[in-house]
Amino acid sequence: PALALPPWLAHALRAQRGPVPWSAVVRGALAAGPLLLVAVLVDRPSIGVVAALGAMLAGTNDRPGSRRASIKRLGVPALAGAGGLFLGAYLGEQAGAVLLTLALTGLGLVGGAVSAVGPVASGAGTQLLVAAAVGAGMPLPEPGWQRALFFFGGAVWLIVLRLVLPTPGALVSDLRDFRFDGEREAVASVYQAVAALLAAVGGEDAMARRAALTAALDHAQDALAGPRLRGYASSAAERRLRAQYAAALPLAEAATALAWSGDALPARAADGPRRLAVAVRTGEACGPLPAPSRSVPGLRALDDALLHAAEAFDRGGRKPSPKGSSGPIDLGAQQTARHGLHLRPVRAKALLRTVTGAGGREYGLRVALSFGASAAVAQALHHVHWYWLPATAVFLVKPDLGPLVSRVLCRAAGTVFGAVVFAGFAAVLPAPEGLVALVAVSGALIPVAIRHFAAQTAVITVLVLSLVMVGGEPQASWSRIAETLLACAIVLLVGHLPAPGQRGGNVRARLGRATDAAHAYLAQVLSGADDRAARWALRREAYRTLAEARAAIDRASAELPTLARHTEGTDEVADTLERLVDTTTACAVHLDDTGRLTPQHTERLATLLDELVERRERAGLTSEYDRSGNALNLNLSA
Repeated sequence: PALALPPWLAHALRAQRGPVPWSAVVRGALAAGPLLLVAVLVDRPSIGVVAALGAMLAGTNDRPGSRRASIKRLGVPALAGAGGLFLGAYLGEQAGAVLLTLALTGLGLVGGAVSAVGPVASGAGTQLLVAAAVGAGMPLPEPGWQRALFFFGGAVWLIVLRLVLPTPGALVSDLRDFRFDGEREAVASVYQAVAALLAAVGGEDAMARRAALTAALDHAQDALAGPRLRGYASSAAERRLRAQYAAALPLAEAATALAWSGDALPARAADGPRRLAVAVRTGEACGPLPAPSRSVPGLRALDDALLHAAEAFDRGGRKPSPKGSSGPIDLGAQQTARHGLHLRPVRAKALLRTVTGAGGREYGLRVALSFGASAAVAQALHHVHWYWLPATAVFLVKPDLGPLVSRVLCRAAGTVFGAVVFAGFAAVLPAPEGLVALVAVSGALIPVAIRHFAAQTAVITVLVLSLVMVGGEPQASWSRIAETLLACAIVLLVGHLPAPGQRGGNVRARLGRATDAAHAYLAQVLSGADDRAARWALRREAYRTLAEARAAIDRASAELPTLARHTEGTDEVADTLERLVDTTTACAVHLDDTGRLTPQHTERLATLLDELVERRERAGLTSEYDRSGNALNLNLSA
């Protein structure tokens, strides 16, 4: 039998797969390198270094999706980084070593706690701290406000490229419409995921396909819900895409209910969603869709959803005529497309609870200790150019980049490889033009290398060493290796220190949110309300929070046993929640069809509610949901 690797080592060797993101590669090549070249040509290399650094850090957040959503995903972290650079430069000039270390430690506490909110906040917290370390430890002739301005300008340049460059080879029906190619591909992927789930019903891959459908819906929801100047869709193309997304929600609901029942479907059941996916990508009419048999509630729901989708595609985003259908599906889809894709907007109080909650406190404390200790050690070792050590610690301490030991192994290996590669290039390339070319090539490689932390580290190491050498610092590959290994040791030590309170706070907080979302969804379905828009939004929230909890649990399970034991049993809670939400979806579809639940449904719900309370107690989780779950059980019995 094959030798099974321990989880912490297997995770370090795992890499993401997928096609090359050529659009991001082109943007990476046109971002940091050209900015640095212009600065060198006007004899202001230090400005180019800062601008290229801003573009490089923004490039690490450049993900597939819509153009409008990229403004928030790239712009918010860049704005935080500019603020960190300004603050770091001011502290570096005005504060002594002790005061500076204390200030950076406090900043680490804030940046780490804020990172618990979500991916964008995590990117903002990272850039805040990295830029603060660079501002305090990299001596540059420009004042702090100019450094911050050019740093943000570099990120804005990448955002401009993201907004104006069309996607190579994108299938669009109208060249004026290329700005929506990210949304179009995201919505098409939802229909493709529905088709894949229907094809897998009754097989071993059904649950994996359901998880893939959740990921596709999350991605499309984010792509369509980017920042906007108006509260409504302002173009026919956007209205059409929002209507197509809304039409996919009842299809996803019916497919999930059919997967829950477990009865294999005829192959033609998946043909309709596949044709809809092609229609979204090409902009052409979907044509007649094959209707499934209407033998069970799930298939009747699928047939109704396909009929509604065909009508929505034919309307092309226009409002239905007064004589048209106004059933619950049509009304729900219209409300979803018109009033927004999220049921409950994010409130400041909820964000504050997340930041100050168990996950935010635990992560903030780890970041503060790692960042502060690294800054203190770096200043003790160097009088200038000491930023590498604390900046490295910031990346190492981020839990959303993988388990702790996996991050350390990948960072160490990537830095060694990148430093050796740069030393070889620096020995033969002419300065500064050869280094500028190296920056451009590295920027183009970041979107590909981002699939593995070690590869990303290697590429960024080459890019940053090229930048600082253009800025006037001598070649320092070997000292960077030593500092990286020292940062690895500091973060490993801090990551395994005992802490007040219960460990695994991030996992527990995300599981708590997933449990509350599942409770809200179940309560809405059992209430008998026929508000489809609210139900779909609650269903989306339940599955999204569950997917986030799953990701956090998977990362925690790949830690060393001393850390992994703090989240034992949480995977069983997530399993029960997943089955509860799937069962709730099946109940919703059955209620739509018959108006009442069968004994099989009520018995299954009651069993899962009891099992959820039991498993939460076993995992050491407590919340208001346990009492609410018992109340729901009483309602089911009644």
